[in-house]
Amino acid sequence: MDDVSRLYQAHADRPLWLEAGQPSPSAQEAVTRLAGASAHGLDPADYDAAALDSLIRALRVTTDDVTGWRFDLLLSVAFVRFISDLRGGRAPHAPLSRTIPEPRLDLAAAVSAAIAGDSIPRLVDAVTPHLAQYRNLRLALARYRALAADSSIPLAPVARLVRPGDPYDGATALARRLSALGDLPATATVAEYRYAGDLVGAVRRFQRRHGLIPDGVIGPLTFRFLNTPLTHRVRQIELALERLRWLPPLAGRLLVVNIPAFRLFAFDTVGTTGAPTLHMSVIVGKAVDTRTPVLLEQLRYLEFHPYWNVPRSILVGEILPQLRRRPSYLREHEMEVIGPRDRGLGEALTPAVLQGLARGELRLRQRPGPRNPLGRVKFVFPNAAEVYLHGTPDTALFARERRDFSHGCIRVQRPTELAVWVLGDQPAWPRDRVEAAIAAKATRRALLSRPIPVVLFYATAVALPDIGMAFYEDIYGHDRGLDEALRAGRTPP
Repeated sequence: MDDVSRLYQAHADRPLWLEAGQPSPSAQEAVTRLAGASAHGLDPADYDAAALDSLIRALRVTTDDVTGWRFDLLLSVAFVRFISDLRGGRAPHAPLSRTIPEPRLDLAAAVSAAIAGDSIPRLVDAVTPHLAQYRNLRLALARYRALAADSSIPLAPVARLVRPGDPYDGATALARRLSALGDLPATATVAEYRYAGDLVGAVRRFQRRHGLIPDGVIGPLTFRFLNTPLTHRVRQIELALERLRWLPPLAGRLLVVNIPAFRLFAFDTVGTTGAPTLHMSVIVGKAVDTRTPVLLEQLRYLEFHPYWNVPRSILVGEILPQLRRRPSYLREHEMEVIGPRDRGLGEALTPAVLQGLARGELRLRQRPGPRNPLGRVKFVFPNAAEVYLHGTPDTALFARERRDFSHGCIRVQRPTELAVWVLGDQPAWPRDRVEAAIAAKATRRALLSRPIPVVLFYATAVALPDIGMAFYEDIYGHDRGLDEALRAGRTPP
C-alpha cells in the first residue's frame, strides 16, 4: 500500500501509533473510529477493528515489541483504508462519469499530520461528506437498524385488495407496522376490523414515501412495499451512503436527478438543511435498453425552442423504416435532412437521401414547434453520453408511478420553473425575460456565467425533509450490482 509505505518512510523506522511502547491517544481514537465505521454504512471488519481492539488491550497490559509493531502496522493500513473509503467510497470502481476533478488529498501526509497533532477526529470529520443528505441518511440508518432488530413489528396481513372503508382483519397489525415506521401518529384512532379513518391517511403517507400513487388503496404493490424486510431497507441506506461518498465536495447551487425516484431537485445550497428550493417529476431512460447514465457534469447553457437532432440509434431503429413506407413523414413531423457542414437539404426523400441516411452520411433534425420532443427548453451539460434535460409536449406520462420511458435523456415536468431557477442568478435573465423567451418562437441560447453542477444520481433510499425516508425500486439493478461488488470486495487487513 503506497500511502502506508510513504507514511513510514517519513518517520525514520519508528512506530507511528505508540509512545514508550504504549498506544498513543491518537491510536485509541483511531481504533474507536474504525469500530464505529458501521455508523457510515461501512463494515468494521473491513478495517480489522476487532483485532485492533484486542491488540490495544494487550498492549496496555504488557509491552511487547512484536505485538507493538504488529499493532502499529495493522492500524496504519486499516486507518488509511478507512480514510480513503470515507472520502471516496469503497466500491472498486465508482461508476460516476464526470469531468469535474476530485481535489487531491495526500493520504500519507494527512494521516501523519493527524497523528502528530492528535487530531484524528478532525481528519475523519474533514473527509466525511459535508452534505445534509449524508447526515440525514446516517440518522436514518441508526433508526432502521433498530427497527430491523425489533421482532415485535408485525407484517401487514395480505389481502387481495383493500379499499378505504372495507372490512380488513389485518387493521391492527397494519396499524402497528405503520406506527413503527412513523406513518401513523401515536394519537391515531384505528378500528379493529376495518380499514378506515387515520389508517387510510397513514397508508397514503406510506405510499408517498415509496413513489406510489397515494390513493389509499392497498393492492399487491403496496402490500409488497409494506412487507419488504427492514433489513433490505437498511441495506438500501448503506448503498445510498456509499454513492454519496463518490461525489467530490459540493457547495452552492446544485441540480440533482435521482433516477429511480423519477425526481429532480434544485438546491440553492446542499450543506445546511438539505431542503430543495425546487423539485419536480422527471421521465428517465428505459430500464430495458436506454438507461439514463450516472454522471456529474456542469450545466453550461439553456436553449429555448431547440432543434432536435435525431440520434442515429433512433433514426436507424425507428424513423428509417417509416421513411421508406411514408415519403410524407418528414413534412408531417416538421423534419429536415442535414448534410455535411450542417447544410440543410430540405424534406425531399430521394433514394440517394435514404441511402445517405442509412450510411450515416446524412442526418435528420426536427424544427422547433409543438411536435418537437424537446419541448420549449433544453438544458445542456456537455457529456460523453450526450444526454440532457428538456421539456416535452407529452405530459400525460408524468402521472404514472414508474416513469422510465425515454431514450436516455431526462424530460422535466415544469421546464419553465426550472429555467427561471437556473437563470435566477443571471441579472440579464429576470423571470419576465425567461417567460418571454419561452413564449416566443425563435431559437435562442442563454449562457450561464457560473456553471451549475448537475448530478444524475442513483439512490433507492433518500431522506426527504417533508416526508422522511423514501424508498424506491431498483429499476436498473444498480443496487444489486453494487451490493454484490461490495460483498465480494477486499479482505480485512
